[in-house]
Amino acid sequence: MIRIILVDDHRIVREGIRALLEAELDMQVTGEADCGEALMDMLPARPCDLIFMDVSLPGASGIETTAMVTARHPDIRVIMLSMYNSEEFIFNSLKAGAKGYLPKNTTRQELAAAVHEVMDGGVYFGEPVSGIILRSYMRMAREMVEEKEKPGSLLTDRERIILKHYAEGLTNKQIAERLFISVRTVESHKNHIMRKLELKTPVDLLKFALRSGIVEM
Repeated sequence: MIRIILVDDHRIVREGIRALLEAELDMQVTGEADCGEALMDMLPARPCDLIFMDVSLPGASGIETTAMVTARHPDIRVIMLSMYNSEEFIFNSLKAGAKGYLPKNTTRQELAAAVHEVMDGGVYFGEPVSGIILRSYMRMAREMVEEKEKPGSLLTDRERIILKHYAEGLTNKQIAERLFISVRTVESHKNHIMRKLELKTPVDLLKFALRSGIVEM
């Protein structure tokens, strides 16, 4: 029997979820709480395998409460239930340790599927949530590729500083004095920069600094 606690500040919501879950032969609701504080007080003495947690709770949010549960009771799984399918809520819930995220208008069949998947060691997201996660990761991957394709991303922080000073008109000696390094080190950095960027002349170096926004006209 999978022992479940429901956390939601609306009794009618808890009663509805309880009815759906207890229609399953292998699930039993062993407790209910209307806030995170009540849940944390309940847990030491109340048997529980899984918690359905509302994202929005009075006092500590469902996400904050999830972080406390997973830190103090690592064997208990948490599935979030929310009316809000926002990227921020979803990813903050995952960071807090939640193993699933479902919209509140989910079906009995999906509730049961989520419970079984999470109890088997997996994670479960409703279809709209899965789409949000996929689009977010695709966007992040695209941004990483675009960042790598920027020529300026090839430079180290020290090389960018030296290029900035050079483009602003400082001599090698002035750059060396400002950065407390030798003139030879400045010259070595400039040569590395030109090789990395495949530039041939000091004029090309200045053009690059302007074009990449390292310095402004």
